[in-house]
Amino acid sequence: MSEFVIHERKEAPWAAGLRAARANLIPGLILQAIMLSLLLGYYFYPPTTELLNQLADLKSHWGYGYSIVASVIAGAVIPELMRIIIFQKGKVTRANLGNFLFAAFHWSWSGALVDFLYRQQAEWFGSEITFKVVAIKVLIDQFVFNPCFAAPVNSWAYDWKNAGFPLRGIHLFFTARYYRQTVIPTLVATWGVWIPVVTILYCLPPLLQIPLFALALALWVIIFTWMSEQRAIPKEEANPS
Repeated sequence: MSEFVIHERKEAPWAAGLRAARANLIPGLILQAIMLSLLLGYYFYPPTTELLNQLADLKSHWGYGYSIVASVIAGAVIPELMRIIIFQKGKVTRANLGNFLFAAFHWSWSGALVDFLYRQQAEWFGSEITFKVVAIKVLIDQFVFNPCFAAPVNSWAYDWKNAGFPLRGIHLFFTARYYRQTVIPTLVATWGVWIPVVTILYCLPPLLQIPLFALALALWVIIFTWMSEQRAIPKEEANPS
């Protein structure tokens, strides 16, 4: 019977997070540049404004259903297609189906939860795009919701999946050691990408936040999957002598 174990790190958690952030620097900058371009395009380039307003209309019509479908496409369909096309040279394996089903389930409810968070923040703090309102939303998003829920739950889910969904050892997910060894590095890497991204999202009208969140999610899931799969590699394989 398989068992979940925590691979010991020799480096400090913050150092591991910075290493992951450096490894993801280029994809993260590309993601941030795309989001910034869309933000500027929405306010200053009418064709982009029209296109994004059409997405906002779809979001308004479909509500949480839009969030779920968009998150499945962004978090499951696109990353797995990228894996097949780029890393597997177009060859589809049984593992791809398992990866897709896992990611579709995980990111569907995660997308709906993020939609709920955005709605609640709009109710609590308003929808005005001011420095104060945006700053409060970013702080709640990245320094309350993320460390208390999103980062640990995403780490649990992917580490459990990569370990083969064992029942033995899963209590380790709920330990300070796991949070220190895994969640803190994930948080550091996440903040490097997502603080600028959510700042951009909160500078847009509420109905556009989830459509553009889904776009950002597509690239982020590829990065996050890579980080979680690196943790699953035994130390002797990751650092052969």
